[in-house]
Amino acid sequence: MQTVLPLPCQRALFEVPPHISYLDAAAWSPLPRGVSAAGATGLLAKRQPWFYAREDVVAWTARARAGAAALIGATTDDMAIVGSVSHAMATAARNIIPIPGGRILRVAEEFPSLCFAWDRLADARGLVVEVVARPADGDWTAALLAAIARPGAPPLAVATLTPLHWSDGTLIDLNRIAPAVHAAGAALVVDATQAVGAMPIDVGRLKPDFLAFPTYKWALGPYSLAFLYAAPHRQDGTPLEENDGNGSSATGAQRYDKGERDDPMAMPMAATGLELIAGWGVPAVAARLRGLTDLLADGVTAVGLAVAPRALRAPHILGVAVPGGLPPDLVAQLRQRDVFASVRLGGLRLSPHVWVNEADIARCLDALRAIL
Repeated sequence: MQTVLPLPCQRALFEVPPHISYLDAAAWSPLPRGVSAAGATGLLAKRQPWFYAREDVVAWTARARAGAAALIGATTDDMAIVGSVSHAMATAARNIIPIPGGRILRVAEEFPSLCFAWDRLADARGLVVEVVARPADGDWTAALLAAIARPGAPPLAVATLTPLHWSDGTLIDLNRIAPAVHAAGAALVVDATQAVGAMPIDVGRLKPDFLAFPTYKWALGPYSLAFLYAAPHRQDGTPLEENDGNGSSATGAQRYDKGERDDPMAMPMAATGLELIAGWGVPAVAARLRGLTDLLADGVTAVGLAVAPRALRAPHILGVAVPGGLPPDLVAQLRQRDVFASVRLGGLRLSPHVWVNEADIARCLDALRAIL
């Protein structure tokens, strides 16, 4: 078994002042100093392009693609560079042609970018969209396995799933669900937005048809950039847009690359952030974040708030429910106390990353006690 070394707080790599408790990585992360510097250099390349060789950006693009592939256990040939997860989902939906009458399976209250393209496919192909209700016990995995195996249900055509629910971090164990999807003869499409960079994801184990994630959250990179993994048998499809970079000479998943791919700012930023995470190791990142969310969970339950059982929680996102409901201005009141978080689907979402330390946790808990 591989030994996971403790990962110390990485706050020195970020421009996060000591008095700020930023617990909102699931919304978007601050940039590490090195990522910001890479973007600033890229901006200079656009301001004064005569000083910079355009082929240098192509090298950064290759590094970014390789860094994205390494985080999920893929090869560079399996990775496409796209503009967003919604771009990735539209690409996936365009290249999966299920038999009419089948089911598209997803969980309730899913993020829109994982819904719209598949709803359109369902309408076009005569499919049924089955939405698995939020289970009373919080066990999404058991609920999904039951839905897949339900007697008399239409055949499963596509499962569009995530490794955890985006709103509160409750786990959806794809390591258990993926084999059931494959056994049903269905396609598996994964939106790993809230997972890659913060918890281990292995496409070799999950064997998805497509998997996508952006860089602006847990991957510590820029906005308007995402990566799409396409399984080898899905790499000869039709891209959403035709351009010089994904034409007839493109190999593997590069067939799905977006136009204007070799961005002199975005590619160096993405590569730098992805390589930072690779240097720490995702298991070490996940272990550190698990420790932080455990501290938060202990603190909020001590004052009468509710969280999911530890076994059903992802390591990096904690959903907090307040009996009687959250104050409507909770986020604003927290912000006044230099604590930053989000409210999602009626619950408080706390999502620390590697810049967070124990003082941030204490400040957050003190603020919640004072407000609630």
